[in-house]
Amino acid sequence: MFGRFRWQSGCAAFMVLGITTGTIAPLVIPTASFAQTNFTDVQSNYWAAEFIGQLAQRGIIAGFPDGSFRPEEPVTRAQFAAMIGKAFRKAPERQAVGFYDVQSNYWASSAIQNAYTTGFLSGYPGNRFEPNQNILREQVLVSLSNGLNYNVSGNTDSILQNYNDASNISSYARTPIAAATEKQIVVNYPNAKFLSPNTTATRAQVAAFLYQALVSFNKAATINSAYIVTFAEPTLSKPVGEPTPSKPVAVTIPEGTVIPIRYEKAQKILVTKDETAPLTLTVAQNVVTDKGNLLIPAGSQVVGELRPVKNKGGSQFVAQKLVLTNNGQEYPINATSEVITKTETIKKGTNTQTILRNSALGAGAAAAVSLVIGDKAISAGEVLGGAAIGGLVGLFFGKKSVELIAIDPNTDLQMTIGENFQISLK
Repeated sequence: MFGRFRWQSGCAAFMVLGITTGTIAPLVIPTASFAQTNFTDVQSNYWAAEFIGQLAQRGIIAGFPDGSFRPEEPVTRAQFAAMIGKAFRKAPERQAVGFYDVQSNYWASSAIQNAYTTGFLSGYPGNRFEPNQNILREQVLVSLSNGLNYNVSGNTDSILQNYNDASNISSYARTPIAAATEKQIVVNYPNAKFLSPNTTATRAQVAAFLYQALVSFNKAATINSAYIVTFAEPTLSKPVGEPTPSKPVAVTIPEGTVIPIRYEKAQKILVTKDETAPLTLTVAQNVVTDKGNLLIPAGSQVVGELRPVKNKGGSQFVAQKLVLTNNGQEYPINATSEVITKTETIKKGTNTQTILRNSALGAGAAAAVSLVIGDKAISAGEVLGGAAIGGLVGLFFGKKSVELIAIDPNTDLQMTIGENFQISLK
């Protein structure tokens, strides 16, 4: 198969991920060696940072003129076609067609024709391509699976049992996604067990899929990520005479162990001193035994809530449940953060955007800020919930300022286990 492809290693290239929908022409990058590889909104601990950096270095993707990458923005069909053209060179398999909604002077016209003739993408009835339509995660995986001629070798249903939401996969996509899973190009963040097939693919997610497709042909180095789905065949019945498989072993994580976490939805969390707000955090690094056995894989979810600590005038994260990303197992957990007492005062006249930018608000904080600054649109920001905002408005009516607990989730919410905690190792 390798003879059918020419692989991009970094020549003159269009700006692929940095384009916007519409007819704005993409930026031309002189050579991959001068391409931007560090972005202002992609921190080193971001789950897809290495995928993005590696593709940017190859000239396959690029950022925006302001230095950002905007990893959570959606990808359109036209943008994805351009990415395909940058990542892979493949001989045509079928004749070009004229899509009535893709004019010859459209910025992605040639990329769309290339993606069609090489078998990566198809059109819709009536010779429509829908270039500005956002592409779904399952559509990206089907495109790569079909375009790269992946074939499933195992049982499709058994393979798709890797995903807790396999029933949401469209019928046409099941076999191609099973093949893509075998090739280990599927990357699921924040939980490897959930494919989320019918959600819009983000720029970061597409970057991860594309990079893993290169890895599948040994055209890129393997990246160590807990979110790459690895498929293992179901264990067969033990033949007579063979040793019995080892049983799960309970391992104790001692009291006082620190679990490093991250929260990528916002750089700051604001809550009132009296509110309780639900919050789910992500384990930032593998937690292992002194012998190197994996206990808690990076990417596992810690479900809990921020609770007021009234005698200290602060807030504290209290963990309730740990969900392991590698096998979906759930454990009740006793773990808490330190008490956070740092505050930020919001006064009447404050610009709404300065509060919403990179912040998540508890429902009480959202209600308070909305009333104090006189902007009801504040509720449209990232709100953690825990209570109905409307029911909290009366608590802050007439106030000209409000003092909120200001939490840096990536430093303030590191958790310490409060009592010995058992994990089953298989």
